[in-house]
Amino acid sequence: MVTRKSRSEIERMRQAGRIVAEVLDRIEAELRPGVSTADLDAMAEAHIRSSGAIPSFKGYPGINPNRPFPASVCISIDDEIVHGIPGSRTIQAGQVVSVDAGAIVDSWHGDGARTFYVGDPPPRVRELIDLTRDAMLAGIAAAVSGNHIDDISAAVEAVARRAGLGIIRQFVGHGIGTAMHEEPQVPNYRTGRPGRKLEPGICLAIEPMFTLGGHDTRILADDWTVVTKDSSLAAHFEHTIAVTADGPQILTQA
Repeated sequence: MVTRKSRSEIERMRQAGRIVAEVLDRIEAELRPGVSTADLDAMAEAHIRSSGAIPSFKGYPGINPNRPFPASVCISIDDEIVHGIPGSRTIQAGQVVSVDAGAIVDSWHGDGARTFYVGDPPPRVRELIDLTRDAMLAGIAAAVSGNHIDDISAAVEAVARRAGLGIIRQFVGHGIGTAMHEEPQVPNYRTGRPGRKLEPGICLAIEPMFTLGGHDTRILADDWTVVTKDSSLAAHFEHTIAVTADGPQILTQA
């Protein structure tokens, strides 16, 4: 069931979203060769909790009920698309690093992601990162009252198709509210079905995931980390947004 949020509920989500944006800003500022992903995760959790919020991801159930997600942010490197687990490995120059963060304020979620490059990226890698961000923004622009979910999907897909980028199909955007993942699903490709009509109060996480290769994926032995099957580089951007009578509002920004 798709629930429409009230203005006060959206404001709670905006508070959570602001904390998410601050975490991503802090990680970007600290992202350099030699820093460990565990240290970045510890910094993120400290900021979330000191801001009066709860990390959305820590303890989140996965495909293996005995292995909930053990960290507060996902840090995915190079061919890792999403759900990379922070740990002892350190960031290296020349890596593509995608960071996904979530926070809960008074039971309401904010969810956002960005992809960075450590150093000066080659032109095609820069294009991958820039166009994944552009596709997210195109999807957000299509999230207007009266449109449908497939209008968002079509706007995202068009950016990838023009540049010959792979579109991850197994993982999609989603509704969000008092649960991190709610209906409706928001694919990053046209489905041929209009999907849910957008109305003021609907909140969505729009999150394209593109690759320099194909769309096939596999999950590593940790039961979480999703990688490209062809080992191609991947990028991921995400904003939580609210559909309003005045157009889409981005909730995951400072």
